[in-house]
Amino acid sequence: MIRGKRGRVVEPMTGRRLGGARGLVFAAVLGFGIAGAQAAGAVTVYVSNEKDNTISVIDGETLKVTATVPVGQRPRGIILSRDKTRLYICASDSNHIEVLDLATLKITRTLPSGPDPELFVLHPDGNRLYVANEDDNMVTVIDLEKGTVIAEVPVGVEPEGMGLSPDGKILVTTSETTNMAHFIDTGTYKVVDSVLVDTRPRVAEFTRDGKYVWVSSEIGGTVSVIDARTRKVVEKITFGIAGIRSEAIQPVGVRITGDGKLAFVALGPANRVAVIDAERFAVRKYLLVGQRVWQLAFSPDESKLFTTNGVSKDVSVIDVKRLKVVKSITVGRFPWGIVVK
Repeated sequence: MIRGKRGRVVEPMTGRRLGGARGLVFAAVLGFGIAGAQAAGAVTVYVSNEKDNTISVIDGETLKVTATVPVGQRPRGIILSRDKTRLYICASDSNHIEVLDLATLKITRTLPSGPDPELFVLHPDGNRLYVANEDDNMVTVIDLEKGTVIAEVPVGVEPEGMGLSPDGKILVTTSETTNMAHFIDTGTYKVVDSVLVDTRPRVAEFTRDGKYVWVSSEIGGTVSVIDARTRKVVEKITFGIAGIRSEAIQPVGVRITGDGKLAFVALGPANRVAVIDAERFAVRKYLLVGQRVWQLAFSPDESKLFTTNGVSKDVSVIDVKRLKVVKSITVGRFPWGIVVK
């Protein structure tokens, strides 16, 4: 506290009154420190709106949209820079990556990519960006400092999902038409293995300990759990929802808690998020969210999970502890990608 009775400025340790200029300076400095701490702890959610060519900015505390930023054509995958000062955007129909400065909310540069970039992942070094280019069956590796292409890695038809091992040594990309998860050595840029999964794999997500890769198959209706060392499918998770046709249950986004106990899977036009016991690979329950739920993102403390719902043009907010949907936030048309700072 910096104010005693009648609003007098006091020292927090001694309670002694500080008068005059000294008191004003002390109050100003401490007030600045509190404001700075609040700003540093602020949570912000960024959503790419595929049909509107915009990014929606959501205050993570009030859960209200605070800004809408015009960007390139058909923004889909988005990811934060390591220092959280920039947002990288896959502008799919513009055939490049855009860089949004989060302080000014202005596009400051564009980066080369192959045609139709859809999803990407950032190496732990903060400089190498791996981009799935759906139209030319390549993974493009970009040097962010230089703004140049380091390598192009041929993979299966229509690559999309991009998962990186925690140590940054293995990249997994999924090919939608080839129905495979390709394991790429990030040191040599060579495909070292390919694992057959179910039809139309969408997302690849490593567990925090790097032991497993979860791969969602949209049309196959399953999630394959792959042992990252042996490259074998060790479990296949299926879904069933009363009153929902099986063909409407289409797994896409996957997120796993840091402790490895829970996993959440977006089920597309089923309008549900599956809650999975990640240790037993068993579905615990289904949460009703917006229409055509696509991608997912945790808040930094994993207390909330945010979902993009394309058809209903909104974001659902899930209370992770209570496993309950607590809020719906209207954004732009066809929200697709989502990240939280």
